[in-house]
Amino acid sequence: MTARDPPVLQVRGLGKTYEGPRARTVLRHVSLELGAGEYVAIMGESGVGKSTLLNLIAGLDVPEHGEVLIDGVSITALDDDARTALRREKLGFVFQAFHVLPYLTVEQNVALPLALLHVDPAESASRVGELLSAVGLGDRGGSLPRELSGGELQRVALARALVHRPRLLLADEPTGNLDGDTAAPVLELLRVQMKVRGATGILVTHSMAAAQTADRIYRLTPQGLVAPSPASS
Repeated sequence: MTARDPPVLQVRGLGKTYEGPRARTVLRHVSLELGAGEYVAIMGESGVGKSTLLNLIAGLDVPEHGEVLIDGVSITALDDDARTALRREKLGFVFQAFHVLPYLTVEQNVALPLALLHVDPAESASRVGELLSAVGLGDRGGSLPRELSGGELQRVALARALVHRPRLLLADEPTGNLDGDTAAPVLELLRVQMKVRGATGILVTHSMAAAQTADRIYRLTPQGLVAPSPASS
């Protein structure tokens, strides 16, 4: 990042309150800034607002206070259509539940972000093949999700999240459904592939072992985001 380049992500004073009979504030004065290629983990107790923070960063929810900028553009200020367009172009997502479509092959699942961006079919096929090889699934492109293990499904989700070359990748408990032996190589793939492709990343997790694969670890508390500590991996 040069002096002329904005950070990939700027989170400025975010606050979020859910209204209703049991109204509660889940985020207060959360700020974060990440440059190109930085990879951080956010830890915190259940219910503290980790997933809410990711939703706000992605423009899937709207804060009561503060704003989110991606490449200098305030996603908070955009209308729904513009937020959707920005997500498709600049964001990638990896979640605990995989969200792989069961009726599509592995190749078709990974190609979905490129189809939404109207990428040329030949270019799409090249990128899909490259990513599947990179995550160790080069020979499984024609398989259906029901034929894959949990670890393989998460590799498909990772390839899909990176195939359109996003600026920012958001990972919400990506190994929560995997055992330790399966989770470790997936986390290593996540880290390596983000570094190789220059993506900025945020990993939300309860697992210290997972968090230690990132460059820095933040802790989210009811009072806000605590200053980072270096990861020890």
